[in-house]
Amino acid sequence: MRVLFTTWSWPSHLYALVPLAWACRAAGHEVLVASQPGLTARTVGCGLNAVEVGRDVDTVGMVRGYLLPTAASPAARPSGRTAGPRAAEMFLAHADSMTDDLVRVARTWQPDIVVHEPTTWAGPIAAAAAGVPAVRHLYGTDLLLRARAVLPDLLAPLAERNGVGDVDPFGTVTIDPVPQSMQPGSAPWRLPVQYVPFNGPGHPPAVPPPSGRPRVCVTWGHTLARLDPKRFLLPAVVDALAGTDAEVVAAVSAPQRELLGAVPDGVHVLVDAPLHRVLPGCDLVIGHGGAGTILTSLAHGIPLLLVPQLPDHAGHSAQVFAAGAGDVLTADEATPARLRERTGQLLDDGKRRAAARLLRAEMLAQPSPAALADDLRVLASVPVRTRHEG
Repeated sequence: MRVLFTTWSWPSHLYALVPLAWACRAAGHEVLVASQPGLTARTVGCGLNAVEVGRDVDTVGMVRGYLLPTAASPAARPSGRTAGPRAAEMFLAHADSMTDDLVRVARTWQPDIVVHEPTTWAGPIAAAAAGVPAVRHLYGTDLLLRARAVLPDLLAPLAERNGVGDVDPFGTVTIDPVPQSMQPGSAPWRLPVQYVPFNGPGHPPAVPPPSGRPRVCVTWGHTLARLDPKRFLLPAVVDALAGTDAEVVAAVSAPQRELLGAVPDGVHVLVDAPLHRVLPGCDLVIGHGGAGTILTSLAHGIPLLLVPQLPDHAGHSAQVFAAGAGDVLTADEATPARLRERTGQLLDDGKRRAAARLLRAEMLAQPSPAALADDLRVLASVPVRTRHEG
């Protein structure tokens, strides 16, 4: 079987697809990952075959336009423009960039199935053009469920441009690595899968041995520092926790290490370390609310303190709070005193820890990516028309 994976050029979206892509490879299937040129090196670095489609889009500039406002940075978006429409504009820009080339790849390479992350709308169009199933692979909370009714009309011009009729952006099935108790709703034809943490390739980090003190990992993803260094709150969090009873581990990228600067005594800094290799032994994660950070933390049964500054991060964080597995502060609320207070409370909160462990158990109970690879083979063997009718 041939499986075409596709995502626009954003590393965390690629990393969400890697465990299933490798499960398909291990099952003997051919795998090809299609994305914009900016993601080629990372794809190859994950050990996967890559093909470039479309052109790179100024994602950072577009995402910067829907940062959540703070007292220091009021909303810059035009009056009446909300984050939802601005995000849709960005996804459409990526789809406009990728669709024509992706359709050509699909018609030439002839995959048996196309797997796309939920905001890569070129994926279902290419699948329809090739006459094969489109499989939507979530990377976190399904934030597009509420927009399902309007998405087909948004994609219609791109579909028509490529000789395709009606396209369902939700595809034939939705692969969901998120515990069902954390989803705001259920996508049609949901296939649950165990979340296998993959936060990028890297060497095993030099994690310090246990000290007997509670250990807090502070990590801020890769997005916010690229948008605005002032929104990279990790240094402020590290400084706030200095002198407390907690042992602090700061997980940063190489560019972020420069932004972090000098750190207080006793703070351990790990650079370019895959997060899933950092978290064993940690008692709390403080972060920005990205889906990968949240699911990786919960896969280890660790509660979270989250400070979201983008609408999707706020959506993911809200589900953590609703599940009782952590707490959420706005950027304005994240003062040093409040950070120290909430950190201490969460480290002492057995209920939050128990909730995180229950979510870990729920994740482990879902079928593995290896099992799902077999399901995809069965799915690809059924005519597309029959799937939609059934």
